[in-house]
Amino acid sequence: MKLPHVYLHALGMVNALGADLDAIAAALATGVSHGMGRVALGGEHGAYVGRVQGSLELAPPAHLAHYDCRNNRLLLAALAQIEPAVQAACARYGAGRVGVVLGTSTSGIAAGEAAFARPDEGGTEPAPFHYVQMEIGTSAPFAAAALGLQGPAYTISTACTSSAKAFAAARRLLQLELCDALVVGGVDSLCELTLRGFAALESTSFERTNPMSLNRAGINIGEGAAVFLMSREAGPAVLAGVGESSDAYHISAPDPSGAGGEQALRAALADAGMVSQAIGYVNLHATATRKNDEMEARLMSRVFPRGVAASGTKPLTGHTLGAAGATELGFAWLALVREGATLPRHLWDGVADPGLPALDLVEDERRLLPGQATMSNSFAFGGSNVSLVLAH
Repeated sequence: MKLPHVYLHALGMVNALGADLDAIAAALATGVSHGMGRVALGGEHGAYVGRVQGSLELAPPAHLAHYDCRNNRLLLAALAQIEPAVQAACARYGAGRVGVVLGTSTSGIAAGEAAFARPDEGGTEPAPFHYVQMEIGTSAPFAAAALGLQGPAYTISTACTSSAKAFAAARRLLQLELCDALVVGGVDSLCELTLRGFAALESTSFERTNPMSLNRAGINIGEGAAVFLMSREAGPAVLAGVGESSDAYHISAPDPSGAGGEQALRAALADAGMVSQAIGYVNLHATATRKNDEMEARLMSRVFPRGVAASGTKPLTGHTLGAAGATELGFAWLALVREGATLPRHLWDGVADPGLPALDLVEDERRLLPGQATMSNSFAFGGSNVSLVLAH
């Protein structure tokens, strides 16, 4: 039996590039991100991060005030951009048929950090703290409550593939007709846990991250939220292919051969019924750690032997961890559906690593050709791999 297609309709995003789609699309085209820079978080040397600029004024409604934290305010900022489309879905299907699947890596743990830190002498006490602000499964039930949705609502946490896997899970709910529409995506906010944790792994760079370069020195952590409305109703883009694999090579290091990641890419293409030449753009995971970029460059050269336009966008947003899959799929969606949209730039120093297969990195103004599809790759600790394909 052929399963029904599912479509991605409205998109809401907030990250270091901007607080709405127009600002984000413009920044992607130019490769300029004002939210990237050094902050005091992460120890005496600080950290180079992607931070959402400006105040997050949208707060939870009064009956959900105990959920109030930066992570949930990031989520609300993205949800507000798609709320009209979500409410239209509720009117059409009923709130009980509209669900939520979100990915996160650390939820609102920064609120917990503030609550447990002893205030400096003469300082102020942290804002009132409730455990639900940092509970790992909070994001989806909070979003459902904030939007008045009554369908299934759950959170996925698989490190850096969290929100990419949310799309796979949401698609299954639609294809099994357990829901008629879903809010799907991810959110993560900056916190000391991730900044210090990745620093302890010697995976962070004190300058802007430099993916696929000979001089790459690690990641920048970022924050953000990205959410879509997904349904079986025809829309601007179809989630044509989903590929998942788990190679379980190492708790934090990728399989150097890229075999597990390659399996995910090929599964996504097979699921979409496409050959590799049908893909016009790939958003790379491209963390700029030595091992991840080596692995990804190798598998890309095997899956796309004729080459394909590709870019790693983490120099523009930082690595948004549990929100990265949804954020980068959002960039691929913009390139596919926005009239005149250019492909996201690959921002680096241009010094290719001779030990890596050469990739066709987007360094100038380029656009998709008619009929081309887009792909987004996500890889995570523990060998979790996800590839997603979008098409018209």
